[in-house]
Amino acid sequence: MQSQHHSPGFTVSLGETGGSTSGAPVRSFRQRRRNRHGRGQRGEVMLPTLPGYRSRAERFDDLVLDSAERLQDMWGQQLNGVAFAVEEIPPNLEQLLAEGGAAPLGACSRGSGSEGPLITVYRRVVEHTAGGRDELQDLIHDVVVEYTAEYLGVPPESLDPVYRRRYQ
Repeated sequence: MQSQHHSPGFTVSLGETGGSTSGAPVRSFRQRRRNRHGRGQRGEVMLPTLPGYRSRAERFDDLVLDSAERLQDMWGQQLNGVAFAVEEIPPNLEQLLAEGGAAPLGACSRGSGSEGPLITVYRRVVEHTAGGRDELQDLIHDVVVEYTAEYLGVPPESLDPVYRRRYQ
């Protein structure tokens, strides 16, 4: 899923970045499900207007997209070429936890060659850290702000005026 935002250099890529080794896109459950003998479901089980229609991962992706677009609206040209991604868990998570380290909520890579900078949010770690559904949106926004500020080399408070003010 990519954002259709008004700035030409701004992209948000959400989904599996390392899920498929063959290069084929990762398909959702609805697309993989077998339709035996041509007798699949006649319609959707849940209507699009109901809360359970979208999966938890899709709702998480939407929250990351909202935060990235909010920063793009405030900072404009400085975020052109920056890609935002969502992954399930950080690489080498077991090794990191075995050594007594804390699991990172996200990552920032500068990019090299043809690849631009990438800001990654780790969905499972952020969901586990958030106290509940109410705190999840605030935590996601704070993670996006922190790693975007790290990329730009500015303090997070100057990047977004409401950063961490909800906790005081």
